[in-house]
Amino acid sequence: MKSSTRTVLLVALVGAGALVYFAGIRPRLENSAALAAAVQNASRPVVSVVPARRAPAATELTLPASLEAVEDVPVYARTSGYLGRLLADLGDHVKAGQPLAIIDGPEVDQELNQAKAALAQAQANLALARVSAERWKALGKRNAVARQDVDEKEAAYQARQADVEAARANVARLSQLVGYQTIVAPFDGVISVRNVDVGALVSSGGSGKELFRIANTGTLRVYVAIPQSYVRSVHTGLHADVLVNEFPGRRFPGTVVRIAGALDPATRTLLAEVRIPNPNGELLAGMFGQVVLNLETVQPPLLAPSNAVIVRATGTYMATVSAAGVVHFRKVVLGRDFGSQIEVLGGLHENELVVASPSDVLSEGAIVSVALPAPAKP
Repeated sequence: MKSSTRTVLLVALVGAGALVYFAGIRPRLENSAALAAAVQNASRPVVSVVPARRAPAATELTLPASLEAVEDVPVYARTSGYLGRLLADLGDHVKAGQPLAIIDGPEVDQELNQAKAALAQAQANLALARVSAERWKALGKRNAVARQDVDEKEAAYQARQADVEAARANVARLSQLVGYQTIVAPFDGVISVRNVDVGALVSSGGSGKELFRIANTGTLRVYVAIPQSYVRSVHTGLHADVLVNEFPGRRFPGTVVRIAGALDPATRTLLAEVRIPNPNGELLAGMFGQVVLNLETVQPPLLAPSNAVIVRATGTYMATVSAAGVVHFRKVVLGRDFGSQIEVLGGLHENELVVASPSDVLSEGAIVSVALPAPAKP
């Protein structure tokens, strides 16, 4: 009986002790721990972080461009005179060899007639010299005349032959000049400039005035400067699109046909030529537009927020936060600035947490609380 009473009392005491612990002591301990944690967290500064991510491998590189005709040359006069007739005008589409204008040059015509007469005279002198040389050669064989006289007649005959060749060359030269009185188109194209009128005096040579300018706009070309970071992704045959404000929402396809073998040391860019078919003539030479290159980047750079950059006298830094919430400052090498994001070419690792808009109170080794941004929509 006494033993059972003791057991009951012991169980009652244990139950009372457990009730006191769970009802009073444990909640106080939990509240104290939560309060201490809250106080500790409240003492830590809260920073907003963004993970450093790789840029997409497939990217569009947009560069400014000025459209040029694949062939664009000035046309000058090769002979002097007055412009007699105008056979083509500004904006006309011409074919290769088509006459554009005719120059009246009576002086050249008279010089040609004179050269032809001189050629006929030289040919007559040649015939006489040939007869004399043959006759004196026959006499020399019979020893009827001195050998010196025979040699003189043969030399005179050779001299007359040279006179004929010189006169013939002069006739050919003047005939070409007369042919140059008809100005023809060097290739298929459109006349973009006309600087002369009928009756104007034109001169030959480099001192003369440009008469016409012809542009072949069936194919246009664009020269673009590729930044060094994209050099490995650009090659001949690469597809390119040309955008012009006058044709909103429309892309004109083109192809990279040539790439310079060296970078410009001043700008660190690679010059590339893009050709755009223009069979309908919708695009005009001289238009300003943009070239869009669809590139596959071999090693995409890291992207970080632009407001994470810290510029100091010793260099450019970014503040990162470790998994334990410790701040570390990393010296970085920056690339292109895209506005809200910037390329990081060195000093940062992928998926590292970068502090956005770091405050001046942050220091190396400081312990902070991390606030991650909301996930962006794809």
